[in-house]
Amino acid sequence: MLARLLVAAGRAVPVHTLIDELWPGDPPAQALSTIQGYVSRLRRALEPGRAPREEAGVLVSAPPGYALRARTEQVDAWHFEGLVKSDGTPAQVWAAMDTALGLWRGPALAEFAELSWAATEAGRLEELRLIAVERRADAGLALGRATSLVADLEAHATAYPLREEAWRLLAVALYRMGRQGDALAALRRARAVWRDELGLDLSAGLKRLEADMLAQRLEEPAADPVPGPVPDGGVLRVLVADDQALVRTGLKAMLDSEPGFAHAGEAANGEEAIAAVREARPDVVLLDIQMPRLDGLAAARRILAGERPPKVVMMTTFGSDENLYAALRAGVSGFLLKTSPPEQILAALRAAAAGDALIDPAVTTRLISAFAGRTDPASPPALAGLADDRLDVLKLVARGLTNRQIGQTLALPEEEVGVVVKSLLEHLGLFDRAQLVMAAYESGLVTPGAK
Repeated sequence: MLARLLVAAGRAVPVHTLIDELWPGDPPAQALSTIQGYVSRLRRALEPGRAPREEAGVLVSAPPGYALRARTEQVDAWHFEGLVKSDGTPAQVWAAMDTALGLWRGPALAEFAELSWAATEAGRLEELRLIAVERRADAGLALGRATSLVADLEAHATAYPLREEAWRLLAVALYRMGRQGDALAALRRARAVWRDELGLDLSAGLKRLEADMLAQRLEEPAADPVPGPVPDGGVLRVLVADDQALVRTGLKAMLDSEPGFAHAGEAANGEEAIAAVREARPDVVLLDIQMPRLDGLAAARRILAGERPPKVVMMTTFGSDENLYAALRAGVSGFLLKTSPPEQILAALRAAAAGDALIDPAVTTRLISAFAGRTDPASPPALAGLADDRLDVLKLVARGLTNRQIGQTLALPEEEVGVVVKSLLEHLGLFDRAQLVMAAYESGLVTPGAK
């Protein structure tokens, strides 16, 4: 019963469903009282210090059934899934996937394999495990760790020969080690397996990889597309700056309860924020745009002018469009409304740390529509001289696409998109993706509302 409630991931499971799924086709005569007995025993085990008449806080009554309320980090499967679906720089992804795979203890729900609900969930978790293996390897290749990955990738591709990503990763790892012949042989093995098993040739992506290897034009791993601090151990350290104590307290509680995040400090005004950044060296600053003594915009400019600055995400309740636009041009990684739900705030912080997306497209689109086309002596250099393929990438960056989405659109490897974005920043003398968006609109390369 505990396993079935855990599989529900906090949602209520009706009593009749519990009876049907714990004893499929053959429930005992006193099934309801048996369920109630299980609930009583589980509650004593899960909350041993709870007073006899005190309301349960973990296994709760949720008519017409029961639900298990636990924090994500208290349940390995929930924590595992959150880590596998997390995003960030290659170093962050490597650490997150390493932690996720460290939670694995063998086939999921093996002791209940004969029950359909357990078999379905076990299959889902196994797919997430394979994704974690592949995401870890992909991050490792980006970090230059091909040599240490080859043996594991060989075993992975052999065990799961129909997985395209398994063969891609193995071939790239071999190629990066200087074993071009072995890399091409791996792709030939994939082709033979697919023809025998599926009657299909290699996918377009693997054919393109094979052609790139034959032409010796496969890129070496690049540094992160946007320079910035890389969090240690995959934990994103966030400094909160807001003049309202209640807002700071709420954001701190959110960060403290979310795996992969750490509260790095707080500030009540712009001057305190600048000092706290120097002392704490956070990865991201969550900065209110309107604060006393020194406002958020001025503080952001000074923070971003420092050596190896953190990413800055602005919070706003309304704010003037002039200030928001100026902040984007200064290199702020995006905006959040203070009313945003926690999951949106956390996603925005991850995206800012990865340098891979602007936050709240609705806000930036409005600003661009209002201000694009103005003559500004501080605007970046003209885009003349950029090759068409570079301009294509810049257009898609301006539309708010991530590197992965750009790669899918242009049929390019995600790593190659990162290299192009980095070269665009260097060519234009910019340091943040948000500034690339401004450059694209201000130069007329992209116009608001155009497709």
